[in-house]
Amino acid sequence: MVTSSLTDGAQPLSTGEQAYEAIRSDIIFGRLRPGQRLTLEKLRPGYGVGISTLREILSRLAPEGFVVAEGQRGFQVAPCTPEDLKEIADLRLLLEKSALVQSFRLGDMEWEGRVVAAHHKLVRMETELLAGNDAVTQRWKRYDWEFHQALVSACGSKALLDLHSGIYDRYLRYQMVFVIFRGQIAADEHKALLTCALSRDAVEAQRALERHIQGCVEFAFENQLMQMH
Repeated sequence: MVTSSLTDGAQPLSTGEQAYEAIRSDIIFGRLRPGQRLTLEKLRPGYGVGISTLREILSRLAPEGFVVAEGQRGFQVAPCTPEDLKEIADLRLLLEKSALVQSFRLGDMEWEGRVVAAHHKLVRMETELLAGNDAVTQRWKRYDWEFHQALVSACGSKALLDLHSGIYDRYLRYQMVFVIFRGQIAADEHKALLTCALSRDAVEAQRALERHIQGCVEFAFENQLMQMH
């Protein structure tokens, strides 16, 4: 997944896995556009794997929600729709709120350190974006992921973390494709989540998270970003 490809891996990836990560990342970050037809012959030179491997990769990405298989017609990048964004946002909120409660209850001092460190890096990127430096957009989302992942990392459930990670990546695609950055408002919401984590206030953290995620969705619709693509 793109979240793992944005961090340093402990083990080197095979050529096939590297191609999978690259295609997945290119879909999430909008380099492969929603609705774009994925022709295997055209993809092959760019990702350095054969036709059969590409077909396996695209088939693997279909149940993840990033690719649509069209039978004999091949594959296309999954479209982006307002309904899908709302559903993904609701799923992310459901999973992350549940994980937050458990993480706040079980987290130790090491967990607090991870949360503080992740927030520090995120603030640096938000400051760059607020100053107009769009070149850090991908790093911003890397650190946004690391912060939210750190918040829930002590929940004690690998299954929950895996589900959250997959949904986060689908949510991230909308943020990247439609350039959803809400500026200082989002930065303040992240700071509020940090404060809640350190005080172990799970109730207020859930409220802050709901404002954070729903605010992103509302921003997309209020600014007609969904109609622009």
